[in-house]
Amino acid sequence: MQTPLVLVALGAFVMLSPSPVLGRETYYRDGYYTRYYDPYTSYPSYYWRNGRVITRGSYDQDLNAQGCARSPCGVGAQCQEASGGRPVCSCPAGYSGNPLTQCVRLGCIDHGECGSHQVCRSGSCVNPCVGTCGTNANCDVRNHVPVCSCPAGYKGDPFSYCRQMDPAELCHPSPCGVNTKCDVIGGTPTCTCLAGFFGNPLTGCRHECESDGHCANQEYCHDFKCVNACKQCGQGASCARATNHRAVCECPTGYIGSAYTECRPECLGDVDCPSGRPACIYGICKNPCEGACGVNADCNLRGLTPICSCPRDMTGDPFISCRPFTKADLCIPNPCGQNAQCTPGYDNTNRERPVCTCLPGYTGNALTYCNRGECQADSDCPDHRACIALQCVDPCVNQCGVGADCSAKRHVAVCTCPAGTSGDALVSCRQSRSYPVARYYKKRETSSKTK
Repeated sequence: MQTPLVLVALGAFVMLSPSPVLGRETYYRDGYYTRYYDPYTSYPSYYWRNGRVITRGSYDQDLNAQGCARSPCGVGAQCQEASGGRPVCSCPAGYSGNPLTQCVRLGCIDHGECGSHQVCRSGSCVNPCVGTCGTNANCDVRNHVPVCSCPAGYKGDPFSYCRQMDPAELCHPSPCGVNTKCDVIGGTPTCTCLAGFFGNPLTGCRHECESDGHCANQEYCHDFKCVNACKQCGQGASCARATNHRAVCECPTGYIGSAYTECRPECLGDVDCPSGRPACIYGICKNPCEGACGVNADCNLRGLTPICSCPRDMTGDPFISCRPFTKADLCIPNPCGQNAQCTPGYDNTNRERPVCTCLPGYTGNALTYCNRGECQADSDCPDHRACIALQCVDPCVNQCGVGADCSAKRHVAVCTCPAGTSGDALVSCRQSRSYPVARYYKKRETSSKTK
């Protein structure tokens, strides 16, 4: 194993490779020279410079020739050249230490020669906090100046005595602005504005407003607060709009009074209303006929109840619409009785009127009720009856003349003059002497219709 070479430079050793000329040796680089030490004797033997080996004598002669120019002394040391130009290092007056490495001043003259956390007293750098602050106080040195302060949770004169503080004292005196309150929360004074005040509690709180100009356009200042301008409207009034800090108020339809004080109903009962509008409806006097009836209809009040009807020459639904009559309207609705039919006609004054007749096969009063007939023809009746006016009746009724006899055969009245009389049986029979008997058959007229 090769023996390492050790470079001695300012007290440090650096491992290097062996010298190509001297082999296994330890060397020291001094300025421009490399001084080699015998690893066994630790005594300088050869010097190396610019790729060549020089002797110890040549080395010493070269060093003396340079003198103090190569700055061979330590930090703070002074260099003086002795005889032959050899440099001599020494510490200046007031300094001590190794002049080849560093000289340190003994004591101080001003604070600047001490650390920032020290001061210069009697030629020495000392801690200025010693004996400076009071009991329980903290001391910090800032740029040679001791700063005393009471720690958190303590209060007092830090140069004499710091005492433990009551948390409530954080608000006495109050660190807050005007119109505020101070509360200690979590050991910290907390500022808030008083009720009704706004702003920064650390600098001061004020009323929300002191004039309308402090409020928005649709608001006004009331009791130092900005409120909606529509609040200016009276009871029962409506706010049409709010602008320039003022409201435009109106009473609803049917209400009376001042919109800025109170709007009240026009009426509380019917007695409060005039004759033209006699009904009090939801606080408003109205005519009950308004809007109650249909188009062209008449409206008449019965008390306060509207009665709707169509005029005499009109027809229709009076709650919807009335229109002039037409012939077809005479029978709509049907004014006739049951089982009767209606047809337009005229009365004895030649005015249009509905005409009622019983339906075919029916008989009775067409204005009230028509009954179904007993018969439609003689064949529907017994042999001694005839179908007259839809009824099976005796055909002899009022068929023969005065004094004549009548008998019914096959639904026909047979008229004869009695024995001892003569004449026309259809007209009259009178006493006679002896004449042949005349026999007449008269069929009574029948009708199935009722006029």
